Amino acid sequence: MGRRAPRAGVALACAALLLPAAACTGEESPDPVDARSATTPGTSTAPTSEPSAPAGAPSGPASPSASSSGPAPHPVSLPALMRREYDGGGLRLGEEVLSTSTQTQYHVTYRSGDLRISGRMAVPTGPGPFPTVVLAHGYIDPAYYVNGQGMTRERAWFADRGYVALHVDYRNHAESDVDERADQRLRLGYTEDVINAVQALRQWDGPVDDGRVALVGRSMGGGVVYNALTVRPGLVDAGVVFAPVSSDTVDNFDRWTRGDPGSERIIAAYGDPARPRNAAFWAATSPRSYFGRVTEPVLIHHGTSDDTCPIGWSRATARAMRTDGVEVTLAVYEGEEHAFGPQFLDSMERTDRFLRQHFA
Repeated sequence: MGRRAPRAGVALACAALLLPAAACTGEESPDPVDARSATTPGTSTAPTSEPSAPAGAPSGPASPSASSSGPAPHPVSLPALMRREYDGGGLRLGEEVLSTSTQTQYHVTYRSGDLRISGRMAVPTGPGPFPTVVLAHGYIDPAYYVNGQGMTRERAWFADRGYVALHVDYRNHAESDVDERADQRLRLGYTEDVINAVQALRQWDGPVDDGRVALVGRSMGGGVVYNALTVRPGLVDAGVVFAPVSSDTVDNFDRWTRGDPGSERIIAAYGDPARPRNAAFWAATSPRSYFGRVTEPVLIHHGTSDDTCPIGWSRATARAMRTDGVEVTLAVYEGEEHAFGPQFLDSMERTDRFLRQHFA
């Protein structure tokens, strides 16, 4: 199946991936919601103030910084990622780490630019081809992270229901190669690793249905999914995020990074986001600035009791997506917290219905 063409549109400003070790731990869980109320902002409790777009945001794909012509964009920006070529390949299955009657899981590696990235992949039992998801996990301190950590439940759940599920470790995690500048570059390299994971799957001689591929991310990984959808519209068929970070990088910086030891280096390099003169840089690192490029339907899951990533962030993201013409559903889970415990199965079943509806 051919990939979709990008859609033109307006944009605002959005998400960075600046989380400390305590912000987003690995696993998450569920809570039942009403999808009808979920699509209408304001139908459940939210923070009294919601994030606004930073001033100076570029105007979507027509912006010179987002195109292949005109001045070169700042190397630490989404427009810079838009200009890159992604040739992820070399997907190799390593050690078998789990085998059941319904699935087999493997340690895997693949190529992301000059780096080798590790991960874990679950393959359903049977001949295929199978619909496929690439999983982008939330923040876990790389010093303690182990292969496949962070979305263990989701990986097994998807494979039990007939999906190939490739869990990306990201650079600097588990057995992935080291990128010394990853943090200084606001972890935008994680977006490259997820895009290259999709490319690697498409080149792999395995049971992947090329016409049914989606990105699924949690917490920080939700921000990675937002980035990937804006950087490579048409790469996949749908995007799903759970309890995501803000689509405005400044929100994430102010919540988790400002005041930490490393924050002064970032401010020295790029300017304080609180100063209007630096707004253009920070907007160019935010996916919300480029939602007009997104061509895939998006499902956002968020609990009203999430005290890590406030639900107001997802309400603001959904509004911005709708403004830019993105087909987006915000599923609100009353009383659910960041990790999704009681309503995990409900959220996964809603995800399955959403993906099967939008897969060709």
